[in-house]
Amino acid sequence: MAGKVITIAQHKGGAGKTTFAAQIAAALDESGARVITLDVDPQGSLTQWQETRTAKLGRRNRIAHLQLQGWKVMRELNRLVHDFDFVIIDTPPHAESESSIAIRQADLVLIPIQPSPLDIWACAPTLKLVLQEKRPLMIALNRVPPRAKLNTMIMDKLESMNIPVSRQTLGNRVAYSGSIMQGLGVVESEPKSAAAEEVRRLVDELLKHKSFKSAANKAA
Repeated sequence: MAGKVITIAQHKGGAGKTTFAAQIAAALDESGARVITLDVDPQGSLTQWQETRTAKLGRRNRIAHLQLQGWKVMRELNRLVHDFDFVIIDTPPHAESESSIAIRQADLVLIPIQPSPLDIWACAPTLKLVLQEKRPLMIALNRVPPRAKLNTMIMDKLESMNIPVSRQTLGNRVAYSGSIMQGLGVVESEPKSAAAEEVRRLVDELLKHKSFKSAANKAA
């Protein structure tokens, strides 16, 4: 059975796309799934994470990786979905052609935003692109401060617009950047931390999405 493609997309820079891609990939790997990360962002942050990871873990790094751009993405995806349970794609900001290819091939598009009205407004181009391509989507809040009323207000606002929102958020925690610097996910660097539990719960929520029912059985 073909693997599932999760495309992390957001036209606004600094939203945390690479953090989400790396953390989700590490959590899926922890579950036993076969995972490959795909970096289509010319900045190459996810590739740098993978290089650091390989240097640290060597052969213990089970997460495969490719850095691709343009038409090669579509060609490679046709092959990768037969070799892996999950393909995690990190897309560039402000590059509609690159993002649209990755979005078009996605089983689910995950859009990270920070909990602010400005970030909601800034994600409009990404939402428009996903809707044009008629792909399933989910928004997830990132760098969420604890016990902030704004968090609930933002989630309620998005849901009132009929936009699916993950109930699980990622907090504003140093553990995330610390794990990235080590080429790891928080489920590996701090497996018993609150950050690790946030990521595991987010992945569990993603796997409950109707697009992932078949893949969830593989990762169980």
